[in-house]
Amino acid sequence: MSIGLANDMAEFPVRRATLWQDAVRLLLLLDAAAKPVDADAPEVPVGAVGVVYTQVRLQKLDFWVRNPDYLANELLNDYEADPESPGLVDEAARILAGQEPDLRRFPMLRHRFGAFEELDNALAVLVEKGLARKRHRLGGERIIQHNYYLLEQGRTTAAGLVSEAPALQWYLERTRMVVNLVDGVGGTQIKDRQYLQRDYAGTPIGSYIPAITEQVRARLEALRPSDAPGQARFAAVPQ
Repeated sequence: MSIGLANDMAEFPVRRATLWQDAVRLLLLLDAAAKPVDADAPEVPVGAVGVVYTQVRLQKLDFWVRNPDYLANELLNDYEADPESPGLVDEAARILAGQEPDLRRFPMLRHRFGAFEELDNALAVLVEKGLARKRHRLGGERIIQHNYYLLEQGRTTAAGLVSEAPALQWYLERTRMVVNLVDGVGGTQIKDRQYLQRDYAGTPIGSYIPAITEQVRARLEALRPSDAPGQARFAAVPQ
């Protein structure tokens, strides 16, 4: 492991995604999160149709896709901040109702900037197939920012994935839900928000961030209103 520590492997089994799963998830996340690019800017690769600025933002969005219990907790945070916002509790309940938090969970290590996993292997698959590119922004002689570009072929491929493999519909919906949760918010702000969760912040550096499923289920039961469920705010929006 690139940041070196496998100490938690002895504590509990860690589910690892395959390279194909990582690449598909990353492509769908880029498609959901990418903002329009200035095609005339010199740093923009030929054929780019969107960009996700900073590795921090991409890593933190990926954490919520890979950890449904933490995402459900964030929905409950938003509900507490705005109880009139429709569908938040029901969406959290839907996530927590079955085995999704276990079946869809792929743990991430806590790095000094929060949840982290190397993206280069999955990104290499996308680059090789002409679907995405990564560019560096330099400050003096060091890299100060990684930017991730979605290419036109990448957008086309992402649009066709679900029709070819309907089982990927969950990833399509979930990546859009996560992006909608923090639309317009920068990577550092997302990092700071995730650090407000005690179990996340208290994970030792180099250890896997633990599940919080049962804590969130208990919180849901305490918050859940007695009236009929409203329309989920984070339903996937066709593009």
